[in-house]
Amino acid sequence: MINAIVAAGSYLTQHALGVPSEDTETKKLNNRFYTTFEQFISEEHSYNGWFTEKFVRTALGAIAGSLGRSDLEHWLKMYPALPGNKAHAKRVGVVMAGNIPLVGFHDMLSVIMSGNIFIGKTSSKDDRMLRKVAELICAIEPAFADRIYFTDGYLKNVDAIIATGSDNTSRYFEYYFREKPHIIRRNRNGVAILTGKETEDELLQLGEDIFTYFGLGCRNVTKVYLPEDYDPGTLLKPLEEFTELLENNKYCNNLDYHRSVYLMNSIPFLDNGILLLKEDRDISSPPGVVYYEKYSQLDKVIEDLTVQDHHIQCIVTSINGIKNTIPPGTSQSPLLWDYADGVDTMDFLQNL
Repeated sequence: MINAIVAAGSYLTQHALGVPSEDTETKKLNNRFYTTFEQFISEEHSYNGWFTEKFVRTALGAIAGSLGRSDLEHWLKMYPALPGNKAHAKRVGVVMAGNIPLVGFHDMLSVIMSGNIFIGKTSSKDDRMLRKVAELICAIEPAFADRIYFTDGYLKNVDAIIATGSDNTSRYFEYYFREKPHIIRRNRNGVAILTGKETEDELLQLGEDIFTYFGLGCRNVTKVYLPEDYDPGTLLKPLEEFTELLENNKYCNNLDYHRSVYLMNSIPFLDNGILLLKEDRDISSPPGVVYYEKYSQLDKVIEDLTVQDHHIQCIVTSINGIKNTIPPGTSQSPLLWDYADGVDTMDFLQNL
């Protein structure tokens, strides 16, 4: 099982880079998959305007980077009871979001590596690439073909559910799947805490946390906490480097819309032409906008984030000594054990 997933990761690395691999085993797979994968990658924006070629490759790179042998072995050793007896495998229905490319991959991987059967219901916004990756995995290890299925209809005859959606759809999921073991995920976002001493390189790395996938991922930074005497313009200046976002019409439309709303309503904001920075206590901001809040005491920020923990996916900062934080530039490269919403998916699966 591990060998197959490592091989899949090695294969996907070449598509992340956009350069065919010279590895012997990968070359064998290329005869069947390379041209189709490249075609899918270049065409994804036609099916979903947010899925640019660059960000599809970014997603593939993040997945490939998590599938190294040492990380896979470390991850699975956390759950010595897995995989279970195949005769007792459970059918796990997975309802996937479509906000960023291949967002459902980790759930699929968790289900099949736990020895259970994956029944995936993809979002219409992200339907093609995950199926193709699943086909690749099954070609590498045919035994996985009995564990990976997709459905376009209702999830029936399943033993458990993992569902990801908005705060509104999560209430529907809670009701509809109330009689089955389930994990229901809701809206979450990333936040960042700055000290005012960040280097320009660190601010550029924070820009990756803000702008990757146009800010649509649950791990994207949508709110920054700034020291009381910090000039917000200091943050906006290095972020001017991300001008390529303006090549995307959907992002530009969001940017123009919110700029117009703020101007018409005389709402103060800062604007560097690529991003709007608005003072706001909320955490979740729309695409093209990042909220900020100033602080005088770091302890109060930590207290506030503890209270709002159910809205926060990750905390980005270079400050040492704060629990459960990650450095700038790493929010879109989670480890296998960095579970969405802080809910241990593998623990859930091993206890079915």
